[in-house]
Amino acid sequence: MTSTPDCCHAESAGSQALLSMAEAVTRLLAQAVPVPDSEQLPSLEALGRILATPVVSRISVPGWDNSAMDGYALRASDLATAQGRLRVSQRIAAGNTGTRLEPGTAARIFTGAPLPEGADTVVMQEVCRVEGDAVVIPLTVKPGANIRRAGEDIQAGAEIIAAGTRLLPQHLGLAASVGVAELNVWRRLKVAVFASGDELVMPGQPLGPGQIYNSNRFTLLGLLAALGCETLDLGRVPDKLEATMATLTAAAGQADLVMGSGGVSVGEEDHVKLAVERIGTLDLWKVAIRPGKPLAFGHLGPERTPFIGTPGNPVSLFVTFCLFARPFIRRMQGSVGDLEPQAFTLPAGFDWPKAADRLEFPRARLEPGADGQPEVRLYPRQSSGVLSSVTWADGLAVIPANQTLRRGDRVQYLPLNEIIP
Repeated sequence: MTSTPDCCHAESAGSQALLSMAEAVTRLLAQAVPVPDSEQLPSLEALGRILATPVVSRISVPGWDNSAMDGYALRASDLATAQGRLRVSQRIAAGNTGTRLEPGTAARIFTGAPLPEGADTVVMQEVCRVEGDAVVIPLTVKPGANIRRAGEDIQAGAEIIAAGTRLLPQHLGLAASVGVAELNVWRRLKVAVFASGDELVMPGQPLGPGQIYNSNRFTLLGLLAALGCETLDLGRVPDKLEATMATLTAAAGQADLVMGSGGVSVGEEDHVKLAVERIGTLDLWKVAIRPGKPLAFGHLGPERTPFIGTPGNPVSLFVTFCLFARPFIRRMQGSVGDLEPQAFTLPAGFDWPKAADRLEFPRARLEPGADGQPEVRLYPRQSSGVLSSVTWADGLAVIPANQTLRRGDRVQYLPLNEIIP
């Protein structure tokens, strides 16, 4: 997904200029160092992991010419001579091998069974007629039909899964098809997580005056679990500079990445930014998007452990995680290649009359328009505190800065399944 550079580039993390989304992502990925260790896992336990060593096939697949369907194997040249009527001389099921095909005969054969020596064509059973010990076959049969040739899928020595691939079910099946029982994958990324805020209370506890439930903890831990990370839950950190510094210092020595929610803005009770600057470096702060402007990125302590601080508003946390933290984590996990999500251009089912000064990501979903074709509709309340908007939505609209829209105009739409793990 491309975004319009809608602001000045920041000269330093502490300046007031905002980074464009594109530059922020570029800076993050440039500093994402993959974990250094790998492990050997049984293939069935490797789902969702990132492959560290490419998978090279030691065999060809198929290993022999075989039948693509149930039918009859024959020499095409025998058909005219026998006027399409051939004696059935053998039966070959999958898992068995036949004998050399006698001239002027056919072999009853089943899907996946090896083609008998001498046969060059398979005819599907649906066009054949059995008469006693013979089969009647149309003379219009195409020679060479319905045969899977040896090695037409995979050649021995071919790389079939590249290093850096996130292993999906089909990858596990492909590895198994060439006899690979174990896969070498990068170890799990360990992420320490905390939430800032004296007002936060865990679900199940009574709320006091001015308190709210700590939904961010569940959203953040859930997103990390979906990415396959190992998490270290540090709980709630009080709104005090010393407590924040102590938490960051301890976390830096225990994890590959530290993530916090809240405390990254400019309020008197927001201590994360200052704490990061005191015990490490703040490399990025404030991005020209809505929701999610106060995004902090830096490194902690002598270990130089990377830190990502998301806004405390629940929608802002969700959006900034998906747009920035997710590709950074994927790169740390060992993913290679393009991590940019795929957006689509569709008709807007809404008006956007007021141009904003930042790139906007209103929560949206696809619904049928008057013509029955999908259009992008917006949730009626777009506040960054309205967490229900992200459960209603199946995507985000992408509206560049300084742009207005009228219903029917084309707008970029980013499906959540492109940015949620």
